[in-house]
Amino acid sequence: MIYSLSLCMILIKRLIFTFAITILLTSCETDSVKADLIITNANIWTGNSDSQKAEAMAIKEDTILAIGSAIDIQKFQGQSTEVIDVQNKFITPGFIDTHVHLLMGGNSLLSVQLRDAKTKEEFINRIAVFAKDIKPDQWIVEGNWDHTLWGGELPRKEWIDEFTGENPVAIYRMDGHMILANSAALKIAGIDKNTANVENGEIVKNSDGTPTGILKSEAMYLVLNKIPSLTNVQKEVAINAAQDYLISQGVTSIHDVDSLGGYEVLKTMNSAKKLKIRVYSADPLKNWKSKPKTTNEPKWLKNGLMKGFVDGSLGSHTAAFNEPYLDKLEDKGLFIVDVDSLYQWVSNADNNELQVTVHAIGDRANNTILNTFERVIEENGNRDRRFRIEHAQHLAIDDINRFSKLNIIASMQPYHAIDDGRWAEELIGKERIKTTYAFKSLLDANTTLVFSSDWPVAPASPIYGIYAAATRQTTDGKNPDGWVPEQKITVSEALMAYTNNVAYSSFDENIKGTLEPGKLADFVILSEDLFTIEPNEIKDVHVLKTYIGGNNVFGEN
Repeated sequence: MIYSLSLCMILIKRLIFTFAITILLTSCETDSVKADLIITNANIWTGNSDSQKAEAMAIKEDTILAIGSAIDIQKFQGQSTEVIDVQNKFITPGFIDTHVHLLMGGNSLLSVQLRDAKTKEEFINRIAVFAKDIKPDQWIVEGNWDHTLWGGELPRKEWIDEFTGENPVAIYRMDGHMILANSAALKIAGIDKNTANVENGEIVKNSDGTPTGILKSEAMYLVLNKIPSLTNVQKEVAINAAQDYLISQGVTSIHDVDSLGGYEVLKTMNSAKKLKIRVYSADPLKNWKSKPKTTNEPKWLKNGLMKGFVDGSLGSHTAAFNEPYLDKLEDKGLFIVDVDSLYQWVSNADNNELQVTVHAIGDRANNTILNTFERVIEENGNRDRRFRIEHAQHLAIDDINRFSKLNIIASMQPYHAIDDGRWAEELIGKERIKTTYAFKSLLDANTTLVFSSDWPVAPASPIYGIYAAATRQTTDGKNPDGWVPEQKITVSEALMAYTNNVAYSSFDENIKGTLEPGKLADFVILSEDLFTIEPNEIKDVHVLKTYIGGNNVFGEN
């Protein structure tokens, strides 16, 4: 009897222990975090150098919960978890474009399309057709024409005056540093044969002094400043068009370097949860005093970037070089700003802990901004400032190593290389093109290289940008082995320049740029593995889906 009682007590204790363990395990199972979404059976390039490949990813709300093998990720699946089998499709971190003109781009989608007009007649006809369908007195803007496509003759106001008599026209050359204005626009601006040239700009005139309609650099603003400002409603329409286009290209974040005053509208849209894309907004560098230092940046919209200029562009002969253009030996280009003013703006913005980026195209312009940055660093002291040069297009050999030495980020546009490569040598010769879009030389010198589109100057397609950087095959098909082929880089290097490096360039490396736990679930699903196809096939790869914050914003589920 005593033995039976002892045995019962032992059994009871074991049952109690077993029950407690069961309750504990059940509790642990209940309390473990379950994913809202699991992406599985995937070919994921994480961008993380420690672990670049993965098969699956668990997402909670807008953040990556875990990433790894499909088996490892299964434990994050709960009853309400959505599981998507992507059938081994290739996934990258969401692309980040460091140089977008958001409102200009949106407006260009809503205006006449001239970027691929290949003849004078096509250029004229597209404007004539567009003018028929708009209201009298409505301005025709953007356009983004490229006169090199029809042999290099600059357009003239007489080409379009008869079709646009009731509509003033101010349409950009694709680089944004030259416009064609029709007679109606010139009249509104008060420009005639007696109008003097402006500093840092040019009113192109005929031999008798009459304006042709072409205005370069600062002279453009004689007309552009007469265009009525967009209303907030018009800005929102343009931004919506722009962000829909960008996410269709796999772009999940942008640095908006526009100066058309879109930030307040972006703030309103963000408050109303209408933003689909993440935005780092820039302001003109000269306005540094009115820009407060920003802290505790939100995930969707932040500012604090100040953008300046040194010179113009190669195609408009306004890029500043040490040596003259070969087709115009008296011309070395021009500076858009006074160098002393540039220094003061950079120094003051930096003293206010604002990030500074400056547009520089020609070798003289790049040398000038490097000198300015170096002086400001010496005077203001060392800190994590992440100065950037936008374009860094044509570099003197001795300046290439200075980027890394001074911790200057090179923010470049690979599509420009395969576009300008059609005609750049005619303007600057064989020697200077060796360090034009010098991606490889900059990487070899340990420079932080980031990529962008400069949209609407070029298509906002990171896929095409990766193709351009890896092949350097010009758009006319005349350089099958690559234009300045020694400056090609690998697909992996190009991907880093659109993802991880870019996040660093905006102080966002802790929340985006790679696919790893704790970072935002921004990623893109592509039709092909960029590492297994030939580089010249990359241009044909399609964006199948774009996810921002774990939400599918482009492509059907």
